[in-house]
Amino acid sequence: MVRFLLSLTLTSLIVSCSGTPEDSTAVYFGGEIVNPTSEYVVLYHNDSYVDSVKLDDSNHFAFNLNGIDDGLYHFDHSPELQYVYLSKGDSLLARLNTVEFDESLVYSGKGSEINNFLIEIFLTNEKEESLIKEYYNLTPENFSKKIDSLHEEKVALLKELNIDNQFKPKALAMAQASIDYNSYINKEKYPFYHKKETGEETIHELGEEFYGYRKNIDLNNKDLTFFRPYFDFMKWHFGNMSYMTCLENCSTDKQPVSDRLHFNKHKLTLVDSIVKQTKLRDILFRNVAMDYLLREHTPSEEATVFIEKFKTLSTNQEHQEEIDLLYNGIKNLQPNTTIPNIGVRNFENNEVSLKDLANNKKNTVFYFWTADQKRHFRNVNQHITSLEEKYPHYNFIGINLRTNFTQWKELMDEYKLDKNKQFFGENFKELQMAMIIDGLNKCIIAKDTVVVDGFANLYTSL
Repeated sequence: MVRFLLSLTLTSLIVSCSGTPEDSTAVYFGGEIVNPTSEYVVLYHNDSYVDSVKLDDSNHFAFNLNGIDDGLYHFDHSPELQYVYLSKGDSLLARLNTVEFDESLVYSGKGSEINNFLIEIFLTNEKEESLIKEYYNLTPENFSKKIDSLHEEKVALLKELNIDNQFKPKALAMAQASIDYNSYINKEKYPFYHKKETGEETIHELGEEFYGYRKNIDLNNKDLTFFRPYFDFMKWHFGNMSYMTCLENCSTDKQPVSDRLHFNKHKLTLVDSIVKQTKLRDILFRNVAMDYLLREHTPSEEATVFIEKFKTLSTNQEHQEEIDLLYNGIKNLQPNTTIPNIGVRNFENNEVSLKDLANNKKNTVFYFWTADQKRHFRNVNQHITSLEEKYPHYNFIGINLRTNFTQWKELMDEYKLDKNKQFFGENFKELQMAMIIDGLNKCIIAKDTVVVDGFANLYTSL
């Protein structure tokens, strides 16, 4: 409720800022960012760059857009990003504080209703995560009742907001999707999380009624292809379907086939047979290949065959090159190879090579952290302190990822981190591919410049 009241107090500002006529097909999107972490706001539609603007002296930004399609966009204020729904004629103002980026984001002006609703649903789903985790040990019937109840509450809110039909049909469909697909994800997860929570030996039998929503889903929705809840649902759905298909047709005694290559081939085949929308097909194929390779730490003939299969299905050349780069990274992190010669920045903003950092005749541990995972950041700092006491002959090197350089320096000062042992990863994609960063607990152990373990875990490998 506070979010919607605040949006009313900001509405008067939009008139003087935009100057966009009511019946115009142009779009104004502007606002204010408190405590900015970057000089720019960058706007994207799907995976394509639209425009970027620099914050003024008052930390305001403004996009004046013409000829754009109605639909879902996202704006990036490094290292954060969030969705914004834009329609022709919108005069939209956003205000946020980067200290609590999502929680503080509020919209006003024409087009604000759908955007405030989307962010409200996003935050509600985040708050419900711990609650839903407790539901996974329930029976399928009781779990469904709990999830359906949460779903109905959100649908009722949407109906109340749209009582005067203020949402355009396309915007209404997006609002409905934000409710539906987050709910559906929980049901796709259920058989696996239920087994884990209860300790049951086999996957629980689920009737058609449990998956009744599947009859109404669109597995080729162009408008939702780059919408996170929809894409996350697709990943879980095809993972679930592949597992169940394999359990039914390939296993013995109802025990799943443990071969990851076998399982991921099922996923490629299912996506190929069901999804016809080209962009959606390609990003799903990419996701399957990335998921397989990021967990497959040893080069093999089977992995090469899998990559070739992926390339016959994907039409996206950039994705194909990305998968090749990833596989090369895996091969280059095998024991007795040399640490990749990747550049990072020190506190004085000078480039330093990872190879040079490891060239000290000692054991070196490279670990990773990011500013937008604050709990992980604090936990890692504490853990590294204890590891340094336990292994004084090791050199622990922290590499920061996906953080603004200025913000990184501020965190270094705030937490009094050792500037000789902390470095800024400017090119995340290059580091991710070369160091195979599949999670923030990943670390790489080297002796001098030679890899000892390229796929170590900071909490279990030392």
